[in-house]
Amino acid sequence: MTNSDYLLKAAIKKVTEKLNDLLIEKIEEATTIAQDAPEIFKKEINNLKDSILEEATRMEKEENKKNNTYSEIYQDPKTKDALEKIKEISNQIDKLNKKINKKIQ
Repeated sequence: MTNSDYLLKAAIKKVTEKLNDLLIEKIEEATTIAQDAPEIFKKEINNLKDSILEEATRMEKEENKKNNTYSEIYQDPKTKDALEKIKEISNQIDKLNKKINKKIQ
């Protein structure tokens, strides 16, 4: 065997060893990730659930605040009177529209 034969065999042997080491290392990393994945997913799902609940609570509070504001407005006597007058005017307009429609037909 010549020196170049020994160099070629040594290079193949060392490259093979490096590839095997690298493959084993990557398999170990993948195994660790696969073992941790369920816990990671569980954590992310819990975070999402908490976020959804917080948003729902915020939205509910916002809606309640709006409803309370509207409720306060409608309890004001001046507002009630104005709404009554608006209803009366609306009814009168409806009656006029009906009369006009009858005359047109």
